[in-house]
Amino acid sequence: MGRTGPAPSAWSFLFFFAFSFCCRWFHRGLAGAAIPARYDGFVYPVGAPVGEDSILVEAFFDPICPDSRDAWPPLKRITLEYAPRIFLEVHPFPLPYHDNSFFSCRALHISNKLNRSTTYPLLELFFEHQEKLYNQPTRNISRESVIRRMVKLATKATGDSSQSALERGFEDLETDLAARTSFKYGCSRGVIGTPFFIVNGFPLPGAGSALDYDQWRSIIDPLVSNSSSEDEGTTTL
Repeated sequence: MGRTGPAPSAWSFLFFFAFSFCCRWFHRGLAGAAIPARYDGFVYPVGAPVGEDSILVEAFFDPICPDSRDAWPPLKRITLEYAPRIFLEVHPFPLPYHDNSFFSCRALHISNKLNRSTTYPLLELFFEHQEKLYNQPTRNISRESVIRRMVKLATKATGDSSQSALERGFEDLETDLAARTSFKYGCSRGVIGTPFFIVNGFPLPGAGSALDYDQWRSIIDPLVSNSSSEDEGTTTL
């Protein structure tokens, strides 16, 4: 749930509990929030269809969170192996104690708006280079410098010709609101750390910890077996 250095201080724990309380309070206020035009998140693989027997997996990732980084490869593998039974939706969720997380989540929305096929390559680039965006390495540089660093990284996914569009994206209120919606949606589901997983509407225990491939198999296999048994027991009138 954000391993970026030494053990957290007492202040970090205090902040965490305060954040948890705020999430609960925020959840109550969402009833009056504007409904977004589209469901939050990014489908993986891009364009994957959802069917009646799909197992819906929702993952909440912070691109600057080491545990999110570690959680992605096994989740990606299990999704591809069980396709099309698994329908995966990844929601960016910026943890407030990672100073640059909101900008990284916003970059994902900008990339997705430019070309949906570049969103996951950019997420993987954030995971690969996230140490450069931790709090300590960016402590003495400006907000504009952090954004320039992210734009430079994003052009590796979207192409050099998109640099100007990426820069404009950070000035676009729409992408700012999209990143805020992602955060609000996570709060509405009780997310207080990353990674956080919801399978068929039910949250998995162990929020903030990565699941390995075998753990995912132990979750998905029974669901696939139960679904197959129900199909075999169905008769056509």
